[in-house]
Amino acid sequence: MAASRRRHATPGRISRVGRQAVPRPRVIMALLLLLGLVCMMLLDGYLRAEIGDDQRVRTGASADSVPAEVLEGGPILSFPGGTARTQSVPDKTIVLTFDDGPDPEWSGKVMDILDENDVPGTFFLVGSMVARYPDVVRRMVDEGNEVGVHTFTHVDLSYQSEARVKREIAQTQLALAGAAGITTTLFRAPYSSKTDAIDDYSWPVYERLGAMGYTSVFIDTDSEDWQRPGVSKIVKWATPEDGEGASVLFHDAGGDRSETLAALPEYIKKMKAKGYTFTTVSGAQQQAGADGEDADAAAPPGPVQDGGAQGDSAQAAHRKADTASVWEGRALLAAVTVAEWTVPGLATMLGVVGVAVLGRFGLMLLLARRHHRQRNRRRFTWGPEVTGPVTVIVPAYNEKECIAATLNSLAASTHPIEILVVDDGSTDGTAEIAESLGLPNVRVIRQENAGKPAALNNGVRQARHDIVVMMDGDTVFEPDAVHQLVQPFADAGIGAVAGNAKVGNRSTMIGAWQHIEYVMGFNLDRRMYDLLRCMPTIPGAIGAFRRQAVLEAGGMSEDTLAEDTDITIALHRAGWRVVYAEHARAWTEAPASLGQLWRQRYRWSYGTMQALWKHRRSVTDRGPSGRFGRVGMPLVVLFQIVTPVFAPLIDVFTVYAMVFVDFRASLLAWLAILAVQLLCAAYAFRLDREKYRYLLMMPLQQLAYRQLMYLVLIHSCVTAATGGRLRWQKLKRTGEVGTPHVGAS
Repeated sequence: MAASRRRHATPGRISRVGRQAVPRPRVIMALLLLLGLVCMMLLDGYLRAEIGDDQRVRTGASADSVPAEVLEGGPILSFPGGTARTQSVPDKTIVLTFDDGPDPEWSGKVMDILDENDVPGTFFLVGSMVARYPDVVRRMVDEGNEVGVHTFTHVDLSYQSEARVKREIAQTQLALAGAAGITTTLFRAPYSSKTDAIDDYSWPVYERLGAMGYTSVFIDTDSEDWQRPGVSKIVKWATPEDGEGASVLFHDAGGDRSETLAALPEYIKKMKAKGYTFTTVSGAQQQAGADGEDADAAAPPGPVQDGGAQGDSAQAAHRKADTASVWEGRALLAAVTVAEWTVPGLATMLGVVGVAVLGRFGLMLLLARRHHRQRNRRRFTWGPEVTGPVTVIVPAYNEKECIAATLNSLAASTHPIEILVVDDGSTDGTAEIAESLGLPNVRVIRQENAGKPAALNNGVRQARHDIVVMMDGDTVFEPDAVHQLVQPFADAGIGAVAGNAKVGNRSTMIGAWQHIEYVMGFNLDRRMYDLLRCMPTIPGAIGAFRRQAVLEAGGMSEDTLAEDTDITIALHRAGWRVVYAEHARAWTEAPASLGQLWRQRYRWSYGTMQALWKHRRSVTDRGPSGRFGRVGMPLVVLFQIVTPVFAPLIDVFTVYAMVFVDFRASLLAWLAILAVQLLCAAYAFRLDREKYRYLLMMPLQQLAYRQLMYLVLIHSCVTAATGGRLRWQKLKRTGEVGTPHVGAS
């Protein structure tokens, strides 16, 4: 691809180039899109307990600070007036409680059974599940059941900070407000059981929650249905002794609850036959108050910020959520819905992209090997040797640092050439330097600054030979580069040839990264495209064309920033074949700073999008144009735009998985992908006889350089999508790439 230049431009949308610089807001938009995705992933991970998950469960702690009357009291604990009070469930009364829901499969079936038997239940809900399945919660409330808080992420609160405890409760209340328009005063701690299990670590949590107006609910009997012991044991373990009332624990989520569903109707019928009635926690409190227990303890308190209690005594713990809480809750549910669809959808898409990338690697290796063996056979020939003179066009704008090395390398050419230096309005004496060298067969053509396409077109018109070689003013050729480059023109069907551009300033880290990219791109990508007959780009650094083919295509167009891609696609559509000459080597000066690299690659990627958009109708064309449109165009779009756009997501998912899911497995997966890329790079280096030591930079390239390229491409996509315009830019040159030795690497 050609080096960036300052250029005049014509107005337009994506298919035209403007002089106006891309505004900063588009960069910010690209970053915001990535930030939004990260937030969606974090939210989804938090809901699935992948983030902030704490599976510690405290056992065996002492209870010295817990009042004896609490340890020996009933399962309903409140703090009226700041004093701990417990209540028992009245005799012959059952409070059916269900933990860990809501669940989209099991909770509804549990409610069906309760409805069929005309009994209510009290459901202690996990906030993250409420946010994911709000419809189930609405049904619970609408059908007269009572709900309570079971934290947001189902953690043992005795291990958590006071701030984390408050956050767990507040987030669950917010989810309830969004789902059903209510909050609740009931609370049950995860991993809790009877009051005699309260210890010195959990007791302060209950005290703080009591001060906030919450009633903590424990159990009298545990069905232990989570163990799936069988229906008969579930019924037996849930049954209280001697007509006593009981708060009974079942589960409506957290695994296979088929045994719970089978045991529940049998249990209800058994207890009714014994004369038991069923109620909610609030209902049991009301009955206890009517029987003469402490009225303050019987009255369900509540957080002061909530509205009044619901009218139904069975749902007395419910409070009408204020308007702000309702809308905040709905916003939470909306965000969760987006995350629930976005993250799995992206994960699926990334799986498809991953398979496509691996398939591409496999195809590249296969076709690159075939290409190398085919073109390097002793008997391989394009036809009669091409020995006639050709014209080399050197467009130059302010290339005083490089022009002498460029022309001296051409003067050493083993092939007869005419050299045209088209000075595009340089202000640094480039033309004078070219003339002062006194080299034979060199003509300097001056023109006002009109852009690189205009300079190339001027050179094509002035050329005296049928084959023209185009190069950049900062590039140097190996002595036999031109001869190797023009040999394919022995085949009358070939209209253009791509040479092998190599990074000359590879001694720096940035240069080494680009060196790896160039070797892989030219040695694997271009070999694959050559055999598939859909080469998308003749590099601006080294490429050759039939002069007549260029003129018939309308010359180098100013419609896009990637005039080399534009003319290459135009030649394909005109029926010409474009091939790759691996032994025609040129050495170019790659950007030496991240800023210059960003500007160059931004122009490349944006220009490629413009060229593809310009030639989009080739997809429906017939003949050679349609062949490129239906083979080359999809490959370029998939592997140069779509895949790189989604590639950052792969890295984001990988980092996320390393931090929150399974570090070892995620690291091994990343290393496996790196190994595949390293294998491809090593093979490309072998084909081009490059030194393998540069591959030591590849892991760091994947971590740093690749991310920069992703951001550049995303920036280009945002610019294209918003109709932005981009000006030509001149990169700063050092002239450090000198005349190469033959076969230097």
